[in-house]
Amino acid sequence: MVTDFKIAKKTLRTSNSQLNIIAVNGCCYGKDSKPDKGDYFKYCGQRFWEFISGNNELFTEIIEPLGHNAKEKNDDFVKSYAQMINKFTKEFSNSFCKDTGEIDWEELVRFNSGI
Repeated sequence: MVTDFKIAKKTLRTSNSQLNIIAVNGCCYGKDSKPDKGDYFKYCGQRFWEFISGNNELFTEIIEPLGHNAKEKNDDFVKSYAQMINKFTKEFSNSFCKDTGEIDWEELVRFNSGI
């Protein structure tokens, strides 16, 4: 990462030597009591969100919207996952189960290992 920062800095300076370039490693959460790493800054948690927004309370203000979006995405995922499980179960049953519901091991082994 440090090497990438140095290369980016050098590349940007070739087009405009007056640019003041500061490399930043941002972390959405956590803490780092010493953000100055020499070649770059590492901003974590509140410092990161304040750095990108100018709002020192953004890190707490985004919790509820993020949680709501995460729940929506999780609900969508659970529904989609259940549908895929049902689809695969149906395909497996149609291909590798006898009418009694018992697995047809010979058919399954032939499918999996036969030539």
